[in-house]
Amino acid sequence: MFNISIVLYNPNWDEVKTLVAELIQARSLRKVYLIDNSPEQTQYEKTSPKERYIWNKGKNLGYGAAHNIAIRDSVWYKTPFHLVMNADILVHHEDLERLHQFMIDNPEVGQVMPHVVYPDGQTQYLCKLLPTPLDVFGRRFLPSWLMRKRNERYELRHTGYDHIMNVPYLSGCFMFLRTEAVLKARLFDERYFMYPEDIDLTRTIHRDYLTLYVPDVTIVHNHAQGSYKNPQLLKIHIINMCRYFNKWGWIWDKERRLFNRLTLQQ
Repeated sequence: MFNISIVLYNPNWDEVKTLVAELIQARSLRKVYLIDNSPEQTQYEKTSPKERYIWNKGKNLGYGAAHNIAIRDSVWYKTPFHLVMNADILVHHEDLERLHQFMIDNPEVGQVMPHVVYPDGQTQYLCKLLPTPLDVFGRRFLPSWLMRKRNERYELRHTGYDHIMNVPYLSGCFMFLRTEAVLKARLFDERYFMYPEDIDLTRTIHRDYLTLYVPDVTIVHNHAQGSYKNPQLLKIHIINMCRYFNKWGWIWDKERRLFNRLTLQQ
């Protein structure tokens, strides 16, 4: 069994309902949680007992803290697996079952991310090394030609994305998680409002479990890259990345060096 949580903020409800209609067809799904951080409550009409809508009373808790509401339910009800996903994902319920079975068959795996593509079918390079400050801020503020080779290494593009890889940083857009692994990692760190919480959680799980990219399943992600377009989101991104480096280390991060070296040696 597995649960799913989706965090929302002023979403397109027609798209949300279409997504949920697909998700609830998965026979192993226990519950899909819609955690709404929007300022105004929506009178969400459930179509299945598998759905649960939670409005946070107009308070935007942020990404990780909102998902933790549902993850704590997975812990409480001893649901073995929990999928954290974005609302802008297209996935077939049969593929959810395949990932669920993969996790059952591989108890050493704490987290899985499938092959993620744009709507036009192009690969999204979402398997990454643990970032240095240069990786994060250089790709935002330095010329692209100057960062090209470093960015390709950071995104592991040389791998071809055509085989299973054990990666220390998998995107938060789709995180199929083993509940015991998330509990051991102490859930999402709620000190982050947005952006680096997926790096933080994956690297923590990576200490004790495999965190795998599995290309046998493909999903579509309509990635908006909001912080590239919205100055307020860029500010939030910068502030929270500073919190991340304050926690793990700006220049000296022994674990980062180890995990990245092992990843490149695969």
